Amino acid sequence: MTSVRLGWDQLTGVQQWMCEQVLGIEPATEEEKPKPGPTQADKWTAHLDAAQQFFAREGHLTVPRKHVETVLSEDGGELHFRLGSWVNNQRSRAAALSPERVEQLSKVGMWWA
Repeated sequence: MTSVRLGWDQLTGVQQWMCEQVLGIEPATEEEKPKPGPTQADKWTAHLDAAQQFFAREGHLTVPRKHVETVLSEDGGELHFRLGSWVNNQRSRAAALSPERVEQLSKVGMWWA
């Protein structure tokens, strides 16, 4: 029932009418709808922030593969990033990264070879 209310906009007009008139189901209010999660760009930026924190502390970006970097969020909570895996993935995908991202990573000590 909740999935019908949340997916109201995907229903046809006839389905919406049947839900309202026959079953008594109303569409979900804006407060009931889930908030959108972070975009891929948001996640990339958050990992870059973690890389900058690691670089500021360690002076390099030679991150052990299994390293998890802990960053304090704006609300004071802790965010955990699998930074070692992320850095390794960025290196292996260097050819596919935008020039802006390559530049951002180079500024925090990324080596590409």
